[in-house]
Amino acid sequence: MNRQQATRLHVLGFAAALALGPALLPNAAAQQAQTSPTAPAAPQPPAQRATAQKTPGVAVADQRMMRDLAQANLAEIETGRLAQEKAGSEEVKRFGSQMVEDHQKALSELQELARGKNVELPTEPDAKHKLVATGLKALSGEAFDKQYIRMVGVTDHRQTVEKLQRVERETGDNDLRAYAAKTLPVVQKHLQHAEGLHGAQARK
Repeated sequence: MNRQQATRLHVLGFAAALALGPALLPNAAAQQAQTSPTAPAAPQPPAQRATAQKTPGVAVADQRMMRDLAQANLAEIETGRLAQEKAGSEEVKRFGSQMVEDHQKALSELQELARGKNVELPTEPDAKHKLVATGLKALSGEAFDKQYIRMVGVTDHRQTVEKLQRVERETGDNDLRAYAAKTLPVVQKHLQHAEGLHGAQARK
């Protein structure tokens, strides 16, 4: 082979390499992909994890009913303690003592329910009930007995019965409905007792 032929073969080989190069690139990329380790999945951001674990909220209407019931219980406890101190009749004092005991229990159960649902309840009666308590503090004996039984024993318990009945009808929360169903008979019994005391006072 002379020098001119060797040079020609060298040029042809170089051209063939250029032609085959692009075809070889995909195979090389595929081999590299097979040998490369799989990248780990990106960790879920903490904010997303927190959102996924967040418990559903309580409807605004249900929160309002829970707060109304809490204020009713708080008012009964406060005025019941006043009856223990200022009532003239032993029967009215016993009634007041029963109100403190039963409504404290009802309040504790409602507070436990609210804690489980992240609902904040009031810690004191509303302005209306405070006004009633202020008026009762100025009385004692028979005068206290009449006002307490009429305003708290009868009127307030009628309103609380209506609230509990409305909760049973309207709430979408099964736990709150169960609480209302459990508490309603107790409050109805209080109302019947108060109506009996009120009737006895009216006959005197």
